[in-house]
This record gives sequence, structure tokens and C-alpha cells, in this order.
Amino acid sequence: MKVFGVVGWKNSGKTGLVERLVTEITGRGFSVATLKHAHHRFDVDHKGKDSYRHREAGANEVLLASRQRWALMHELRNEDEPTLAQLLTHFSPNDLVLIEGYKRDGHQKIEANRAATGQPLIALEDDTIVGVASDHDPDGLSVPKFDLDDTVSIADFVLQQVGLEQTQVQTMPDLTPPTMRNDCFALPEGVNWMPVDEALAHLEGRLGCVVGQENIIVSDATGRVLAQPQVALRSNPPGANSAMDGYGFAADTIGAAPYVLPLVEGRAAAGAPFDGAVPKGHAVRILTGALVPLGVDTVVMEEDVSRTDTHIAFQGPIKAGSNTRKAGEDVEAGQVALPAGHKLCSPDLALLTGLGISEIAVHKPLRVGVLSTGDEIIAADGGASGPDKTYDANRPMLLSMAARWGFEACDLGHVNDDRDLLKASLNAACEQVDVILTTGGASAGDEDHVSALLRDEGALEAWRIALKPGRPLALGMWHGVPIFGLPGNPVAAFVCAAIFAHPSLSALSGAGWVQPQGFMVPAAFSKTKKAGRREYLRAKMQPDGRVDVYKSEGSGRISGLSWADGLVELPDGAQVIAEGDLVRYIPYGSLKI
Repeated sequence: MKVFGVVGWKNSGKTGLVERLVTEITGRGFSVATLKHAHHRFDVDHKGKDSYRHREAGANEVLLASRQRWALMHELRNEDEPTLAQLLTHFSPNDLVLIEGYKRDGHQKIEANRAATGQPLIALEDDTIVGVASDHDPDGLSVPKFDLDDTVSIADFVLQQVGLEQTQVQTMPDLTPPTMRNDCFALPEGVNWMPVDEALAHLEGRLGCVVGQENIIVSDATGRVLAQPQVALRSNPPGANSAMDGYGFAADTIGAAPYVLPLVEGRAAAGAPFDGAVPKGHAVRILTGALVPLGVDTVVMEEDVSRTDTHIAFQGPIKAGSNTRKAGEDVEAGQVALPAGHKLCSPDLALLTGLGISEIAVHKPLRVGVLSTGDEIIAADGGASGPDKTYDANRPMLLSMAARWGFEACDLGHVNDDRDLLKASLNAACEQVDVILTTGGASAGDEDHVSALLRDEGALEAWRIALKPGRPLALGMWHGVPIFGLPGNPVAAFVCAAIFAHPSLSALSGAGWVQPQGFMVPAAFSKTKKAGRREYLRAKMQPDGRVDVYKSEGSGRISGLSWADGLVELPDGAQVIAEGDLVRYIPYGSLKI
């Protein structure tokens, strides 16, 4: 355990500094214990409380225990006050013990000093002081000086002094990237109809992370995105160990087969290593996961051995190093275990924890707002509706897709075709979310208020993509917040969200651009396709390994989305597809929905 002290006169700020250092250093992944020296008698509870009464009655030790903590109090009855060295023996293993007080002991210390106290600097008379943290500028010092409130710099100094390596995770300020420019969706001059691949490449080249960072514990990190490369704090495995139950020995000391080796007393087990070294020509009982003792580099399987109480015998040949795992053969300390931008899943939590990492820096969740527009849209609340009204199917679908993609889905509700109401809704949304998905109103008709409002008061690019379904796609900015104007027909909205919005939102979240995995499978259908645009057909895998498509290509037929379990992607050119021909099938699972 490393030890470092904070000293200072009364009211000098030392307790506040210790408090801040504990928060900062534990935030970097180290375990910290503290020891506070009091120059006067003190009690941890009030007179009349049970533990006080126990001690007053004469108990030498009182242990308090609850669901939150336990504390052992030892009464010094005609005993000398324990020394600092004696007190330190009571701690469980920690990376660092921060000591407040004990200024006469020989450990390294930093002095807290406030101008208002009027007290002299201890540093001027004590060579164990290696730094001063002050709210003023004391003169005549040969040790480093820090601003008393600059906790990060002081923590850096403390860790450097005691020889603890910095982890990659540090307490992060609220780092939020600059807002995107209004021209981020601008198309090259002269572009009219845009092929799907060009549209995707254009988005990939223009979009970047828009969310800040925060520190969280590893156990809460499923689905979050690493903000920094994560370096292993220790190796995995941390030490050379046995891969199975058996007997360990040094391979180059045992002569020729058949082998008969005397056994040493004791054994090596996981969590209970062998105490000492195994002599040449001897063997030791060793269990799976046990650290390999000194004098051992090879393990023979228990099943291959005959034994008595004092000896083992086995046949050869046996290769040196057999049935052992080297320290760090999985991951070595200091190695980058996971890169920045990696989206964490369950196995990643096992890896991080196994490498001694308890806290990580991640991007804050991307907040995705979904807003429905149109006078014809009503909520499916069970009320009566005429044939001129349409239930709002897009909003629950898109909110579900955003949540499945790991984003924070925010329901922005529905707004009628009214310019002022839409403007007010977008203004309110900018205070709540990082990106907005709208449905309806994205074309150039009389009631397409989304595109009209963005064109007049924000920034708009009306993308005409060579795509079926979902040709119109409005992309714009409103007060620095990107807006994806999706088509109003549910199938077209689904396809555009899956093909364009998902990779774009992934880039905005800090996880980088993503592409769905497709598979070439035989067609269970026939179709003639014209050249000029890419098509996405609702598709379903059949028991015989072929893929079929929905009976209708109408973009308002929601039942086809529910029937399907993926999409068939047909390329831009003309194509004649016969049953049995290979087509590209993208399962819903590859689209993360």
C-alpha cells in the first residue's frame, strides 16, 4: 500500500483537500483509504446511544454493523496512543492511504495553506513536505506549489510521488463537442438524384460525435460507448497459473522417462499459492487456476499420474510449459484492451473487470427525439376516428427502433400542420434532445411545413435518393440540432431509418459509422427490376434456407413489416431474379431491430 499525507494548521483546508482527492483518485480506478488524526478526545456517536453505553460500561472493543457498513472501535484504557505504523496495519489492502495529520511522521506530505489562517508554512521547516497547495502565492519555497482548488493537478502529483501509474480513466469535465455547422448536410453542387451508396458516404464523411462524456462504473456500462481507449490496469492472467489439476515441476530437471518424482509437502490452489520454491527434480500438487510456484514451469495432468503419499510416476514425453498459462497471455498490463468508440456488451464487462478496471469514461447517451406531424395523424387511444384520420404508427415504431439501437428515445409528441406550433415544438425539442427524427411534412407540398420551416428559418437539404421506398429525405439543422425528416408512409419511414438514420445516429453517439451485415441466400421469388434506384423488399427467411418477399411493395402496408424478419436489398442496376438466384438478405438482427 502506498501512503501519502496532507497536513496543515487548523482551518487551512486540509480536510476539504483530502475529500476532493478521494473523489478524484477513486474516479481514476484506484482504491483509497483515509486516516484522520485528531488531537482531542472524540466520539463517533452521541451519549445515550447503544455503542456509547457499551463502551462506558467497560467494553474494550465495540463493533457496529449495519447493512451499509461496519466499524470497529477500540478503547484505549491506560494504553499508549498507537503509532501511525501500527494503525496502518489495520487497513485492508488498498492502492493508497491518504493521511490527514501526523505531520511529524516521515511519509511524504503536501501542505494545505490558506492566507486567512495567518499560520506559517510547515514546509519551511519540514523536509518531508514535497508540495504546497495554497490559495495564495507563498514565497521562498523549494517545493512545487499548487492552487488549493486545483484537485486534478494535485492528484496527478500525489500519484506520481507514490509511484502509482495513471489509469486512462480520469474525472472528466463535461466535454461536449462543438455544435454541427448548418451546412453539414449540404450536397455537392449539381447533385440531383443521389445513389444510396453516395448518400451514405456523404453522411459518413460529415457526421461526428455530438455528445459529451461522463464516468460510470463498469457494471452499469452495458450498451454505452467508450470515450477513450481503455488500457489494462493489470495483466490477464495476472500471474502464471495451472490450466488443470495435476502436478507441477521444472521440465528440464527430471531426466528421462518414465518419471518418478518425490512430492513436496503442501499444494498450490487458486487463491492459496504454494509457500516457497519447489526443489529441482521434485513435484508439487497443483490445482486449476493456482499460481505456478517458483521452480515449476510444467504441469502433468492428474489423469496421467500414479501416486503414493510421497511420490508420483508418469510416462513421457511431456513438453516444457504444458498445461500452464503465462502471465498476460490474454492481455498484458498497459495494453489497449478496447478502443475508443467501442459499444460495450456483456463480454466486455467481463474483460474490463478482469483487467482491474472498475470505472470508465463513456459518451453520454445520445438523446433521440421523435416528432410526428400532420393534421391527418391522431393517437391510437381508442377514440372514434373517421376515414380521413390515420393512427400515428410511425412514432412508436421509431421510438422503439431508437431504444433498440441503444439511444435515449424521447417522445416529442405530435404537432398539426401549423407553422407556429411546429416552430414552438422544435424550439422546445432542442432543449431536450441531441437529434430529431420527424415523420411527414418533409416533401415540397403545400402542407409540408417541416421542410418549409427549415428552409426559411433553419438549414435544409432536400435529398432525393434513388431509393424505393423512401425517396424524399429532408436533412437539416435547427439551432445546432440535426433533424432527419423521414417520409410519412410507415414502410418508407422504416427503411430510411434503418438504412440512413441508424448509421448516422451511431456516428453522432460517438460509436462511429455502422453498416448492417448482409448474407447472400437463394431467392424463393422471381422479380424483374428496372435500373435507376436501389430497392428494399420486406423479406422472410423460409425453413428451406431460401428467402421470400412480401406479396405487395406498397409503402403503406404496415403488415408487411410485421410479417418480415429482414429486408432483401436489390442493387441499383436492372436485374431479373429467378427462384434460386442469390440475393442479399439483411436480417432485422443485423439492423439491430
